[in-house]
This record gives sequence, structure tokens and C-alpha cells, in this order.
Amino acid sequence: MSDLAALQLLQQQVIACRRCPRLRSHCARIAATRRRAYRDWEYWGRPVPSFGDPQAGLLIIGLAPAGHGANRTGRMFTGDRSGDFLYRALHAAGFASQPASRARDDGLVLSDAYITAAVRCAPPANKPTPREIRHCRSYLERELGLLPHLRVVAALGRIAFDVYLSILRDRGIIPSRTAFPFGHNRQHVIGSGSPLLVSSYHPSQQNTSTGRLTQKMLLDVFLRVRRLLKESNGTPI
Repeated sequence: MSDLAALQLLQQQVIACRRCPRLRSHCARIAATRRRAYRDWEYWGRPVPSFGDPQAGLLIIGLAPAGHGANRTGRMFTGDRSGDFLYRALHAAGFASQPASRARDDGLVLSDAYITAAVRCAPPANKPTPREIRHCRSYLERELGLLPHLRVVAALGRIAFDVYLSILRDRGIIPSRTAFPFGHNRQHVIGSGSPLLVSSYHPSQQNTSTGRLTQKMLLDVFLRVRRLLKESNGTPI
């Protein structure tokens, strides 16, 4: 089976996942009750698959779908303010074909970028439990093996950052996570032929509405990534 076919099969397995009863119940409840502004929508209400270019040099890892965002639309970072913030930056940096993402069929195409998440179901209060994070980690691990051209990983938020580092630690690529402090627009060299890691604040409404993360700050992250990909000239960093 080719990497592309295996990647597509993996996303179908994500959609069918029932590992976390609390999350499945929460997502189904939101899909049934809906928000007034979206009462005419048929909510996705299932685990959300990853999205993007399977030949990507950049992997973006988020936290989890939003209840009325990706849990409604069925596509990562689509249909909420976090996604609006992210896709404006990706479009400006040349990774997205348009600056907004409203629905699965809105024509948005990612170029050289692939978007995934630490958790594939919308968690209550945006707070998955450690057990739920562990249940979902295997999907990310498998994706890493099926995206052969990755040269940079961008982790949006501390949870995504820690989950990715935990995979590297358990694979013996790094001895521990302590040598990699989280910070905004911080670059980390992993070594052993692994992609560079860039950490960023998550474009959550809590961060963007308070000014902790501005549009320029997020754009600077992806302009850095663009430079890193160009400097690598198509070879592993």
C-alpha cells in the first residue's frame, strides 16, 4: 500500500474512532443541540480527520477541534475564529490558497502544509484529559511515518508541543523533553535527521482577544517556516 493510500485509510479510521466515550458523547450532544447561529447546519459530530498536502514539508499540529468549529464543519480549524486567524497567516505565507476557511467544500487548498491535531474530538472546555490525549497519540505517530517529506513541524500550543516531543522521546530520538522549552516562535533543532520544530502560541480566542497572540506574531511563525523550508532546498534538515 502506498503512503497516500495508507494516509487516506488512517483518516477513515480516525473518523470511525470510539476510543473516548466522554469525547464522543460531548461531540454528539453539541451536534444534536447546535448553536442558534448554525441551526441550519448538519453538524459533522465525529472525530475530525487531518487535512492538507500529503507531500508537505510542513506539519502543523493543533490542540483539538472546536465544538462549533471543526466539530461542525468536519475539517481542521474550519468554521471558527481560531481557524480564521490561522488561515489568514497561512495564506499570507503562501501555504493556503485563500485566507478563510468556512466549510469542507469551500475550495481551500493547502500547499506544502498538512494540518493535524493532538486530539481529534472536541473536548469539553477545550481540555482533553491525559488519558484522551494518549488514546489519540497513535494517530499522530502513524501520520508522521506517512508524510515522507516533512522538514518542519509547527506545534500550536503547549499540549501539541508536548505530545510531539513525547513521541520523539518514546522513539529514542531525544532523551527527554526538558531540553526543549516551549515559547512563541521558538525554533528547536532535534537532530538525527528529524524535522525542525517551531513552537507557537495557539490561535485560540483566549490568546487572540487578549493580544497575547497577534496576527503579525502568527504570520512571523509561518514566514520563519517558509524560510526554513527554502533553506533546506528539499532535503531533510
